[in-house]
Amino acid sequence: MADGWPVEHFSRSNPAGPGQGDVAALLRRVADTLDELGDVQVQDVVFGSEVTGGEDDLHMTVYFHREPRRR
Repeated sequence: MADGWPVEHFSRSNPAGPGQGDVAALLRRVADTLDELGDVQVQDVVFGSEVTGGEDDLHMTVYFHREPRRR
């Protein structure tokens, strides 16, 4: 590509309240979004956690290219 290789991204977190610290639920949420995007090439995944008064507030950001995965 002449203009470089653009990277797109999305971020997901669990809803605030009970269950917001559920890592498995967050991973399922991210996987569902990847399924909706179709065949993309993931470049990086970043996981973060913010300490709150209750459960930790988790979030993930996925960086991807709209090109088919290398197989």
